[in-house]
Amino acid sequence: MKKGKMLKITLRRSTIGRPEKQRRVVRALGLRRLNQSVIHNDVPSIRGMINKISHMVEVEELREGEER
Repeated sequence: MKKGKMLKITLRRSTIGRPEKQRRVVRALGLRRLNQSVIHNDVPSIRGMINKISHMVEVEELREGEER
């Protein structure tokens, strides 16, 4: 991945009982199970996906070169 501002996205709430559109967004981000984290570049398309499921995820901004 390109260095720069990164986002660590963690799935904190289950997709059970959620609308299909929200389930698709979770899968598109690469999240499969509860408490799983993925790292993505901080770009508008990813931010838009996060906004759709903000009630289900926890987001941390990572500094350049920092990956936990």
